Amino acid sequence: MLIADDLDKLLEILPDFVRNPLEQHKDRKALIEVVMDLGRRPEARFPSGPTYLSSRTIAWQDLDFCIRRIGNFSNDNRSGIERTLHRISSIRNRQGNIVGLTCRVGRAIFGTISVIRDLLERKDSILLLGRPGVGKTTAVREIARILADEMEKRVVIIDTSNEIAGDGDIPHPAIGRARRMQVVRPELQHQVMIEAVENHMPEVIIIDEIGTELEALAARTIAERGVQLVGTAHGNYLESLINNPLLADLVGGIQYVTLGDDEAKRRGTQKSILERKASPAFHVAIEIHERNNWIVHEKVDQAVDQILQGSFALTQSRKTDQKGRVFIECKQFISNNSTLYKIPSKKLQNFSVRGSFNNSYSLSSVSNNDTDIYVSTKSSNNLVKSKKKITVVPVASYPCQMFIYPYFVNLQQVEAVINTLNLPLFITKDAMKADAILALRSSVKQNNKLRSIAKTRNITIYTIYSSTIPHITHALRKVLNLNLFSQISCQQLYKNKNQEELNALEEAREAIEKIVIEKKQIVELLSCVANLRKMQHHLVKLYNVKARSFGEEPNRRLRIYPQ
Repeated sequence: MLIADDLDKLLEILPDFVRNPLEQHKDRKALIEVVMDLGRRPEARFPSGPTYLSSRTIAWQDLDFCIRRIGNFSNDNRSGIERTLHRISSIRNRQGNIVGLTCRVGRAIFGTISVIRDLLERKDSILLLGRPGVGKTTAVREIARILADEMEKRVVIIDTSNEIAGDGDIPHPAIGRARRMQVVRPELQHQVMIEAVENHMPEVIIIDEIGTELEALAARTIAERGVQLVGTAHGNYLESLINNPLLADLVGGIQYVTLGDDEAKRRGTQKSILERKASPAFHVAIEIHERNNWIVHEKVDQAVDQILQGSFALTQSRKTDQKGRVFIECKQFISNNSTLYKIPSKKLQNFSVRGSFNNSYSLSSVSNNDTDIYVSTKSSNNLVKSKKKITVVPVASYPCQMFIYPYFVNLQQVEAVINTLNLPLFITKDAMKADAILALRSSVKQNNKLRSIAKTRNITIYTIYSSTIPHITHALRKVLNLNLFSQISCQQLYKNKNQEELNALEEAREAIEKIVIEKKQIVELLSCVANLRKMQHHLVKLYNVKARSFGEEPNRRLRIYPQ
């Protein structure tokens, strides 16, 4: 991986007491930026953390020394050094005077986009997401060079702040044969985007930092004209882009749709739901969380639909090691209010998976041993053919099996959650045989018969607000966690007890199960000493019934009541 940074040209604009420590610093090649604020000590920021460069504070003369050696600042308070990729940003006071400078190092890193080379071959529009400073602009610059030089396409870069192709009228060599259009003012970026399509007949348009509704609309217009787009936007996840009203149009936009009664019951959802409004402007979305860890959504339209429906979403995690090898890890997620829950999957679409889960079930301890799955991945254009290794952590291990009765809940979604999470649950169509009932909250209120059955047989009803996978998953986990906690607590209660204590506990257990729960009758236990009654009270709490002590010592005893 070749890196060109022109660091010496950036150091030349700095005062001596700032430049000299940087020239001698052992990590100067990893420098991110230099910060100089009026009245404060100069600071250099590295990946390992910030470092003060001098005990001397910055004065007006020091800031003026730097400003005179760079170009004029634009309306967005950005400037640069001619024919370099460095960016100088200013902080102004209320009078408009510059009181701080951020000198950010710009680097051309060749070979950074090898991890998504197959996606460029497909000619799909690509949107890069990530926090500031994660490397979006560096990746876009390398994409422009690859498309222009190696794939020989007509590429036009919309360079609003001269960050992609550098400051000055002559573009930096890092963009190859790609052409660069500068923007007079940042608020006119959308006009320059349309102008590029109308005047210069590009095959690819590259845009950095799409941040307004007009720019999103211009991107959609360009995509509808058949031009390939490559752009960046701030946002850590695809869900954050969907929830952003200004940029949601990039992925199709969202709108509320009202369903009829029959359709809402068939889907098991509310009558008002969110749906994608139109086709997305970008076909592929890439989340850059770290410089060597990219999350790829190959089909944005399907990913957005799955997120809005709260269903399973398949993503790829692409990583590169120090030797340049690419590792593709397949992950499946459940979407729930911008939170992603990782779950293991037995079947992944377009991927061949083989492996098995070997969970060790135990009452006293739950095993979460990692299971290795080897996934053979093959892209649609046969550019990637590799055998990858994935480590999957089982969600939970449960020692019991239960029957659950779904009422007005989408049966297919319940089965999907049970199969995917490998839960020890069985679906029954007879409410009398169920250990728990999973029902839609709006429907169970109108069914007196179901509530009567649950009350008679002491069956807990778990209600969910809507029949979506996140709600179903949460409810089923709650059912099993409560059951698991009860059995583990019972085992701990029986542990290290003598025969007299075990007899007292066994007497209470049989009375609760055979008389209190099954026949709904009150029962009195035999009299016993205080420490034995205390253990019986603990057991009663685990069964979620009530008990009180009656009588005088030594004939004091426990009386247990139905719930």
